[in-house]
Amino acid sequence: MVSILDIRRADERFHTRAGWLDSRHSFSFSRHWDPKNTHFGLLLVSNDDVVAPGTGFETHPHRDMEIITWVLDGGLVHQDSEGHNGVIYPGLAQRMSAGTGILHSEKNDSWTLTGEPAHQDPVHFVQMWTIPDEAGIRPGYEQLDINDELARGGWTTLASGMPRHSDRRAIGIRQKHAALHVARIRPSETLELAAAPFVHLFVARGTAELEGAGPLATGDAVRITASDGRRITGGPDGAEVLMWEMHAAVSTG
Repeated sequence: MVSILDIRRADERFHTRAGWLDSRHSFSFSRHWDPKNTHFGLLLVSNDDVVAPGTGFETHPHRDMEIITWVLDGGLVHQDSEGHNGVIYPGLAQRMSAGTGILHSEKNDSWTLTGEPAHQDPVHFVQMWTIPDEAGIRPGYEQLDINDELARGGWTTLASGMPRHSDRRAIGIRQKHAALHVARIRPSETLELAAAPFVHLFVARGTAELEGAGPLATGDAVRITASDGRRITGGPDGAEVLMWEMHAAVSTG
């Protein structure tokens, strides 16, 4: 099958702006609805959020969803009904399995946990949702600092449910057909994308050049059907990129 590239530029994403939130959505989300843009592969949500200090998402429910949060700048406080709480920071891989149902909040108020003085810094993070391969599981939570792995260069498997990643993934997800990889690509460094039926590449920051697609900037994404392992090269200042490797798609039947 011939590889197909669908390039989505940063300014083409749905945009939600409130007093405390600036969010850009890669897929239909909340009041933004496009029946032709509801998911890609197994990925249903990829939100690029900036939250003002002292604010955030108040307690709200989720069910039957694997939710991964990747912080780019600042600290995000996570609290949930299963008793987990803490500050998610850059380089900390974090996953919440909603399963049979969970309540959680996400706020930019780290001082409430650390006792440090309140700050005025926004928090910037990407949150991604994928469906689990089994409904009705027990809610769960996992996190792991992967800064050392990222510093070594190349791809780091941030989260995966694929058996072949069991010995090298950071955290697990309940989806055996998907994996999320992250890389901080140095200037002029070249990496190879996964070969898979569906690959979703997101440039979280910086610039890069993708073989067959050309230049990519911060916020750009590429949806690749029948990915053939083409190469990506870091721009003058490098890039931080998130890559979903998916071997199945959401059933629409």
